[in-house]
Amino acid sequence: MINLIWLTIALPIVGVLFNGLLGRRVGYRVVSIVGPLVVLAAFLVGLGAFFELSGQGGEAVIVPLWTWATVGDFNVSLNLLADPLSLLMVLVVTGVGFLIHVYATTYMVHEDHDHSHPDRDFGRFFTFLNLFIASMLVLVLGDNYLMMYVGWELVGLCSYLLIGFWYDRKDEPQAPIDLGPGVSPVKLKPLLSPPASGMKAFIVNRVGDVGFALGVFLIWSTFGTLQFLGENGVFAQASHIAETTPQIIAWITFLLFIGAMGKSAQLPLHVWLPDAMAGPTPVSALIHAATMVTAGVYMIVRSNALYSLAPGVSLFVAIIGAVTALFAATIALVQVDLKRVLAYSTVSQLGYMFLAVGVGAYTAGMFHLTTHAFFKALLFLGAGSVMHALHDVIDIRRMGGLKAKMPITYWTFVVGGLALAGFPLMSGFFSKDEILAKAFEASPILWLVGIVTAGLTAFYTFRAIYIAFHGQPRDQHLYDHAHESRPPITFALVVLAVLSLFGGLLGLPTFLGLPHALEGWLEPIYTAVGHAAEGVEHHLAFGTEVGLLTTSAVVAIAGIALAYFFYVVRPSIPQNLARSLRPLFSLLANKYYVDELYNAVFVKPALLLAEGFAVGCDKLLIDGVLVDGLARGVGWLGRQASYLQSGYLRHYALATFIGVLVLISYFFLR
Repeated sequence: MINLIWLTIALPIVGVLFNGLLGRRVGYRVVSIVGPLVVLAAFLVGLGAFFELSGQGGEAVIVPLWTWATVGDFNVSLNLLADPLSLLMVLVVTGVGFLIHVYATTYMVHEDHDHSHPDRDFGRFFTFLNLFIASMLVLVLGDNYLMMYVGWELVGLCSYLLIGFWYDRKDEPQAPIDLGPGVSPVKLKPLLSPPASGMKAFIVNRVGDVGFALGVFLIWSTFGTLQFLGENGVFAQASHIAETTPQIIAWITFLLFIGAMGKSAQLPLHVWLPDAMAGPTPVSALIHAATMVTAGVYMIVRSNALYSLAPGVSLFVAIIGAVTALFAATIALVQVDLKRVLAYSTVSQLGYMFLAVGVGAYTAGMFHLTTHAFFKALLFLGAGSVMHALHDVIDIRRMGGLKAKMPITYWTFVVGGLALAGFPLMSGFFSKDEILAKAFEASPILWLVGIVTAGLTAFYTFRAIYIAFHGQPRDQHLYDHAHESRPPITFALVVLAVLSLFGGLLGLPTFLGLPHALEGWLEPIYTAVGHAAEGVEHHLAFGTEVGLLTTSAVVAIAGIALAYFFYVVRPSIPQNLARSLRPLFSLLANKYYVDELYNAVFVKPALLLAEGFAVGCDKLLIDGVLVDGLARGVGWLGRQASYLQSGYLRHYALATFIGVLVLISYFFLR
């Protein structure tokens, strides 16, 4: 089955071709079967490869396809790498992706006035969705940095196409946040339209991708190859290069991380991800859970042989991750758009993952990536279920009491919320605790930032749950028309809820004496490049590990309890706090005004520069001088020459006579 791993990419591409070329002809029912079916088939192929590789001890297998490019010494083969890391990503991408596709078959059917109809561009939607899966699989299965870069750019393209899918929608105004009598409300910027959000994501990612591309160029010029493995591969040469020119390794890892900051929405390139919510909810779930934003974490884990040799850059990665986690969590505290609460939560959780890989806890980072895929997909799809029931309303200030109307959505959303909050025994509890333990081992300061962020995460997650699902309806009309979603939606929610409940079994704490399944599975990717398997030696004492685990549990429970007290028992407290701390509340509600800062520092100057070139260079120089000026000059010469053409024969005869006299004079007088 490993030799057929190329089918995991080929099958979604078949879906792309079928839905793209025939989608409108065959109709929504056929497209809604083909779209998920090709992803399910890819998952089954990946599962078969997983079991086969497991039986072989996890040793990497290169599946050659063909030579891609040969120019002089530059040679890149189109090979696929099947190893524990790539197959883990294949299962996450195709498994979660399949559930999102199933969900989308119903979500993309709009309900208007007691009748339903599929989206007019359903074929295009499933075409792009299948392409997104195929692109991510190219990224994770490629055995060299060039194939990774191709997949890297393709997922960026797919995000642009899917975020801006509803291209005819405009910016949506947001109601100000009322803080009560005597205090002016906090104004909120309009939500960007899907086309503008897609363009924003594309441009911000281009900034990061420049760094990634430069990193790939530097790898080639340094190592003479882009292949990961092999006797002359990048990882085999890394130690020797680090001994002779360690600054080169530092520059390579730093440039690659710039690309990761864009794809995985880390400070300061995080601004595109919250606005990506303008796309359909299945797109949001796919971006946040299974595909694009996980690319940066995967890239660093794949490049662990390089990052382990660049301690300074790794520390920088950990610091950026910790700061991003705290920064995004504070913003999520006051957001009123349910999907944007989850979006900033994703930015924060990605910060945890980068904190992990930055301190060398690569397995912990992949563990949290996996569990996060389960519960974040669940939460986004749950938010979409609410939107589907409330005619696309996503403002939690208009919700309330939905627990009774949407029991399956509610309870699965609670399961996802508990996992995100790190509630004891949930999947997120184990993966987040492992990151915090590794962070504590590296630096208590990083652990402190992480544990504070964990408390904020529990609070803002259940703040959204209590406001949306508990209490009295705030919009009676919406409440009266609310209903539970159809079976394809609830099926995806239930399966993801089960995964969120039991996903922690992949990495139980080592002090329990049980095997860490994910650590054992990923061990070959470290030993293959000459590094000891992560987690073989434990520097924390038993009492310290238990203490850290207990602290994480207490913090999560305290955050949930505080949210319950604020928004169920004494709902007047949050408004009173917001009134007394209005400047801080406004700062958080407006996301620290980072968009406004970027607009003032980068966007407006760029527009002024473009306008200057358009007027001064294009209009005046090119159009005015070179094009129009040259045309006017030729026209003037033509008009002057036209005076020589009078039309009278006597004038022509006189001119000929004068010419003859001039020639005779010239020959006689020279």
